[in-house]
Amino acid sequence: MSLLRVCALAKCASRRGLFHSGDVRVSPADRCWLFVSTRDGGIRRISETPLHLQRRKVSFMIPKRDDAKKRVVEQSQLLDVLKARIQQLQPDVVLDVHHANVQFVKAPSPGRGPKVAPKEKTDIPKSAKTLKAASKSKTSRWMEKLTREQKNKLTKVERLAQKIQKNVKEKPSAKSKGSQSSSALPGTSHKVVSNAAPLAKSRARTKLSDEIRAAVSFTEVAAAHAGSKGKPKASRKLGPAKEGKRQTEDRGGAEEIEKSRWTLSSNPQPPPPQKEEGEEEDGAAAACGDVQLSIRSYLEACVFAGDVERAHRFLLSQHRVRSRRKLLNTDVYNIMMRVWAKKGTLNQIGRIFILLEEAGLKPNLGSYCTALECMGRNPDCQPKLITRCLSQMEEDGLSVDDLLSRCVFRQDERDMVLKAVRGARPDYEPRLRAGAAQCPSLVQEFYAQRSDHRYPKLDFTREELRQRFALQLRLEQDCTVTIDSVEAAKPVTDYMAKMRKLLADHRAQWQKILLQALRESKRILANTNTKDYRLNLYPYLCVLEDGEYVDIMIQSVASLPPSGESLKILGRDLGHRVYTKYCVQQKQQNQVVEKLRNIYSAYTDLLAKDTKECVVLPSEYWAKLERDESSGPSLQGGETHWPYIVSVELGTYMVDLMVKNLKMNSDVLNPAFERKLIPILYHMYTFRNTRQVGFIKPHPILIQMQQDAMESKLTFDSYVMPMLCPPVPWTSVKFGAYLLTPTKLMRTVEGATQHEVLLEKCQNLLPVLDSLNQLGNCAWSINKPLLDIIISIFNDRGSDRLDIPPPLSEAPKIPHFNAQDPAYTSAEKAHMKRDVINAKKKCSEMHSLRMDALYKLSIANHVRDEIFWFPHNMDFRGRTYPCPPYFNHLGSDVTRALLVFAEGKPLGPKGLDWLKIHLVNLTGLKKRSSLEGRLQYANAIMEDVLDSADNPLNGNKWWMNADEPWQALGCCMEIANAVRSPDPTQFISNFPVHQDGSCNGLQHYAALGRDVIGATSVNLMPCEMPQDVYSGVAQQVEEFRLRDAQSGLKIAQVLEGFISRKVVKQTVMTVVYGVTRYGGRLQIEKRLKEIEDFPKNPNALYFQEHVWDASHYLVRMVFSSLKEMFTGTREIQDWLTDCARLISKSGHTVEWVTPLGLPVIQPYHRTRNQVLKSSIQLINLQITHDAKERPDTVKQKNAFPPNFIHSLDSTHMMLTALHCYSAGLTFVSVHDCFWTHALTVDTMNQICREQFVALHSQPILRELSEFLLQKYCTGLPAEAKNKKYQEYRRMMLLLAKVPQTGDFDLKRVKESTYFFS
Repeated sequence: MSLLRVCALAKCASRRGLFHSGDVRVSPADRCWLFVSTRDGGIRRISETPLHLQRRKVSFMIPKRDDAKKRVVEQSQLLDVLKARIQQLQPDVVLDVHHANVQFVKAPSPGRGPKVAPKEKTDIPKSAKTLKAASKSKTSRWMEKLTREQKNKLTKVERLAQKIQKNVKEKPSAKSKGSQSSSALPGTSHKVVSNAAPLAKSRARTKLSDEIRAAVSFTEVAAAHAGSKGKPKASRKLGPAKEGKRQTEDRGGAEEIEKSRWTLSSNPQPPPPQKEEGEEEDGAAAACGDVQLSIRSYLEACVFAGDVERAHRFLLSQHRVRSRRKLLNTDVYNIMMRVWAKKGTLNQIGRIFILLEEAGLKPNLGSYCTALECMGRNPDCQPKLITRCLSQMEEDGLSVDDLLSRCVFRQDERDMVLKAVRGARPDYEPRLRAGAAQCPSLVQEFYAQRSDHRYPKLDFTREELRQRFALQLRLEQDCTVTIDSVEAAKPVTDYMAKMRKLLADHRAQWQKILLQALRESKRILANTNTKDYRLNLYPYLCVLEDGEYVDIMIQSVASLPPSGESLKILGRDLGHRVYTKYCVQQKQQNQVVEKLRNIYSAYTDLLAKDTKECVVLPSEYWAKLERDESSGPSLQGGETHWPYIVSVELGTYMVDLMVKNLKMNSDVLNPAFERKLIPILYHMYTFRNTRQVGFIKPHPILIQMQQDAMESKLTFDSYVMPMLCPPVPWTSVKFGAYLLTPTKLMRTVEGATQHEVLLEKCQNLLPVLDSLNQLGNCAWSINKPLLDIIISIFNDRGSDRLDIPPPLSEAPKIPHFNAQDPAYTSAEKAHMKRDVINAKKKCSEMHSLRMDALYKLSIANHVRDEIFWFPHNMDFRGRTYPCPPYFNHLGSDVTRALLVFAEGKPLGPKGLDWLKIHLVNLTGLKKRSSLEGRLQYANAIMEDVLDSADNPLNGNKWWMNADEPWQALGCCMEIANAVRSPDPTQFISNFPVHQDGSCNGLQHYAALGRDVIGATSVNLMPCEMPQDVYSGVAQQVEEFRLRDAQSGLKIAQVLEGFISRKVVKQTVMTVVYGVTRYGGRLQIEKRLKEIEDFPKNPNALYFQEHVWDASHYLVRMVFSSLKEMFTGTREIQDWLTDCARLISKSGHTVEWVTPLGLPVIQPYHRTRNQVLKSSIQLINLQITHDAKERPDTVKQKNAFPPNFIHSLDSTHMMLTALHCYSAGLTFVSVHDCFWTHALTVDTMNQICREQFVALHSQPILRELSEFLLQKYCTGLPAEAKNKKYQEYRRMMLLLAKVPQTGDFDLKRVKESTYFFS
């Protein structure tokens, strides 16, 4: 009967309808103990049960102060029922429940307890009488329902007990109780570990965990566990039928654990914060982010901070409960195995191997690596155990060579593994082979035949490059850099000096206050008795020194805009800064820096000018160097990205510390004010669109102090600055770009992981990585004469005409008025309110633009005498971007004008002509002229060009009328220097010359469809004069307008004379990238408002007269014109749209692979709201990339055509970059605008056209169709009448129906002068 009692109680405890999982704990042992936990003097309430719902419905009848007593009564009645059933099943103990405590009383005669009827009442303390008195006069149908519910539950219990008793009787009643000395391992609930007797059914081969256990004393294992997690509970092994049912829970309770949302608990019991609009209070909302990522990042933070005990307890608590154990993978267990391996404690390794077996997981390479490392550190380890470990690896299909080539090592781990392996196999030598990359057919010849390749060298010696490496390494180790502001050139007044000193004194005081507050909050978090299974912020607050957190917070205060910042964004940025610094320190702790220095020193042999040439690409050379210097830590990977929610919550915790603790005196600027301490930051709410958003806003006094001080220093994160040495080449998905700063290969939405998963599976990314390396290896310098002119205008009053933002002193004054003044009418008040809103908006915009320009100019001024590089990465479509966010060549006209190539090349015979043509292109004039016509125009205006170069601010200022004035001025200066040189052909030019695609998106569509008319319109077909598609569309729209005007349409008549190339250009350019009619109408509306002569209505508040109707009319005409001019384009666009619509409706996201082998997936899913319960407010995180949600059909179908075309134009750019590099050219790109020296423009043009033809000679649409069919149309339902079969069949037919192509000869592109010009 003992087994019967165990099973019955386990069944009862597992039924949540009766007890909260944390309230009733059943642990079968020699004696059956039933444990009921108490909280706040009463039993924890039963949650999410019908009884709970019924009780909540009648809660209004009972005073709030009696809630706890009421819960006691209700649960007492249920416990009475269970007590009766336990006694009926011959229990060892009976339960006696009182109001505030739980007692266990031995039964007088085991197995003979009196049977208690279900309706029998139990003596209830005073609380029950209170309940009875409170509800006696209000007995209603709700209480009757409660009674019926209790009866129903009792019936279920009786049936369950009978069923269990019947099942037990059918099985053997006798069971071996095992050795009394055997005890369960930590975290195990149903596994017997005994040294006394073998298992009845042993496996054919001994497990590695058994070997490890045999190598150490089992009592040592048990003692170690007892020291780390208290006394382990003995348990018996249940039969197979019961083992799957059994679930052991820790003290937190399974119900609460299973509902854990994997969010960090930064405040054990925070006051109820104010909610933002749109937030959900549902506790069952899906967790944000990946659970495994949360667990791994938490464990690694604990280990890095030295809190191994916390990490150990957390892993065991996750392992104990089956529902959470399913969320673990082998890599999670490996984190703790790595810790024990460092300590050389083999017994702990054995314990975790046992936990892996219990979890149904197989050890992977990382598991065996830690075991071998531990054996290597243990001098007493016997070779027999090592041999057994190696044999187990081989049985699992793993080899030592795989382990050494694929595992990520830290410090001396690899050396210890080799030591262990050679202890069993003395002659072993690792055979590390470079992985054979499978290159796509497009670039197979490029990688196979390199006899004619001439890779460029940098204009630096090896020693110079090594010195630059040392500077960059020091910069990244500091994580921040402080530079002079360009505003520092202004004379410092006494008042400015006073304000600067005042700010410095306050910041020193704030640092002390924040340091003390942070330490106190950490002490509270560390001592808070939180559950082991809960993720806590404490480890993340320990990965850095306290002073480093304070520095990050002080820096954020200094950079906070006057209008404030969203709490979500501010918290994310703070968390990201902590993570970046944490990753850098991780690499330093793992001894990566010294190995990186050695490899980079050898890598300079490939780049330096004083070394011999070799036909090897940077990624290949770096990979070879890594293989040659294989000892020591791994350089690649190893870091676990923090989930987005972790970064946000850590950041908001830091924001909360600042808001609560940073204060200053109210009379700091005006002694007449009453002195009192006021916070310098305010937490407030504002509306964005219709959503209420939490904001952190600085106090006006602080804003005034900062503006008056005009501080001369700016502090940036190190990754904001350009690199001072050539970037580390991308050799894998996880390694490249900066030396120490973590950088993603692919830019994604915060928290999205599906792209990274695809990339890690991909084996043929070498061409993509090499193209990124080529772009990053381009060295840059500053155009100093131009920089000085721009800074002088910036420090004067700016210039809207020249795109130099004016200072805030030029901002409009915000009007003030009394809204209660009866002298104003309601219309006047509304008008004044609108003026106030517009003035505030204008001030905010001016501040943003001013600070953006200040950052860019200050960074440029900081590196004015340096040579620097921009490391590159890409977005999910393959489009490339420089990593530094502020200052790069993808910026505005101002930043582009400041950048020139560090390496100069002679102009050669045609270089000067290309400079002149480039100048005319920058003016925006002569777009319909031939190259000869543009050159003639440039020669005709040479006087203005030279005047602009000599007197940019005091001459006739011809350059200011150009479309890109600052680049035009820089080109004027370069031309002037060239023509005045003794021999212009030998003039060394650093100036980049651009060749821009002619509406590149339409070019790709026309090439895909072989559309002759479309190809001619976008210059794929050779023509004597360039074809301007924008002018062509404008002409077509004018014909439509003329027809409608003759028919009497008023708006067509109003538009006479106003349809121009400029009005339709943006819409034509973006329609190929998926702009909708709504977006196109807004674009055209903006262009019409810029026309001064367009009909105006003086009474209109928002719109000029006819603008609304005209924009609606014109967007229809533009779309109609494009449909007539590009029939093939529209067919392909519609086919792509329909494919994406059916794919997403079937529940899948759209995926494809670019011709260069880059996998692309659209991360558009239905929005899921995740509420982050931070200590300062509830934050609503809108998750649109959760792969568990269904795809967003609208976004998927609208985005597929433009994203697919973007992936093609990025492929074309990468092909051009690779072949330019092999030809020895300097090449960079701004998407479809290619840059090179004036000397090599002709060579780049030839390569550009050849690679476009090579790209579109591939059957791109057919291969896309085959990929989609294989991906989404396999395993169709067998029944033809099945609705799902019909949907799949319709999708299959659509995917297979590739649009037909025209007769355009693609090779004609090679002869087209104006394809890129």
